[in-house]
Amino acid sequence: MDEREPGTRVEDESRRTVMEAAGLSKTYQLGSETVRALRGVNLRICEGEYVAIMGPSGSGKSTFMNMVGCLDTPTAGSYELNGQNVSRLSESQLARIRNREIGFVFQTFNLLARASSLHNVELPLIYAGAPASERKRRAREKLEMVGLGDRIGHKPPELSGGQRQRVAVARALVNNPAILLADEPTGNLDSKTSVEIMEVFGRLNEQGQTIVVVTHEHDIAEYAKRQIHLRDGVIERDFMNQERRIPGREGLVPIAEIEQVAAAAGEH
Repeated sequence: MDEREPGTRVEDESRRTVMEAAGLSKTYQLGSETVRALRGVNLRICEGEYVAIMGPSGSGKSTFMNMVGCLDTPTAGSYELNGQNVSRLSESQLARIRNREIGFVFQTFNLLARASSLHNVELPLIYAGAPASERKRRAREKLEMVGLGDRIGHKPPELSGGQRQRVAVARALVNNPAILLADEPTGNLDSKTSVEIMEVFGRLNEQGQTIVVVTHEHDIAEYAKRQIHLRDGVIERDFMNQERRIPGREGLVPIAEIEQVAAAAGEH
């Protein structure tokens, strides 16, 4: 008899692992005080998952995001991204991994104010050394994917907050990353625009994009398929949402209903 809590995640060994942390720990020395930000975190995220990372201040959420994003290295334990152990790489090696494997979306957009949408999206490809014709083609394709095909020549000051965040999402996607990593992506947006951005994420995940969203907002986490809650540097809960917010629907929708709709759509 299965006595697990409803929604408890069960490992699916058939799916390809995109990221895996084993015994991941991070310790900081602040003067005479030792801060254990992460305490032996074990976590596996598979291709095509849509995960929300939550936790209160001091939970280790930001430190964990830095590890996932290859912005920092662990004190102990290992972290594999797309089959490569990145735990002990040099800063230059990590920079190459970040550009190739991770698409970042930040709360503050981080766009060049004097550059067009197209040029902003091209930037990761410039760093990767892609030819100009390929850069423009791929940047245009990603802008169209997020609904900004008619804003290619516009600069950030000429765009709304939601449109700027969509440019940032397009830029994050342009290198076809293993993971789209979004840190509080709706933090600077009003509620209506936040819904629009989460609908973009939902459509991207439906197309197979692996997404990890770091958030403190429960309603944003409800768009994800899986939630991971951190507290005091350890995973407190790891579960599948039994109800989700989805594009085009108000409120929470039961997973069974979402699956029925998806199955019916697949038959046509």
